[in-house]
Amino acid sequence: MSERDAKLHGCWRLVSLDTELQESKERTQPWGADPNGYLIFGSDGRMMVLVTAQAREPGNTDEKLVALFRTVMAYTGRYRIDGDRFITKVDSSWNEAWNGSEQERFYKLDGDTLDVFTAWMPNPLVSGNPIGRAILSFRRE
Repeated sequence: MSERDAKLHGCWRLVSLDTELQESKERTQPWGADPNGYLIFGSDGRMMVLVTAQAREPGNTDEKLVALFRTVMAYTGRYRIDGDRFITKVDSSWNEAWNGSEQERFYKLDGDTLDVFTAWMPNPLVSGNPIGRAILSFRRE
């Protein structure tokens, strides 16, 4: 493990979650200006992430339970570092389709700020599914 890899170890608090469209560079905050969440990298090679939207209501109806599912993202697994990206072999996730998959994220570390980027992909939340990505910013706890 390199010194650079070790700098990711620890607990990171989510500061912002933006989506960016590739063509227009337009950015939005689909989960509000102050989403909740943490990203934890262990020195043992395990990571965990939990991200939720800013405004959520308790789920006591089917409609509210669906809304809760659509405003959360959580997974854990063993990770490895490869240059400017980390790849997680998911072993438990809020989305069963991710279990057993590898999730690749690009990152930029600047002191106590960690920016994490997904790959460019069709955005299912926008009409026409334009190519976009998520950008998450974290601060070291």
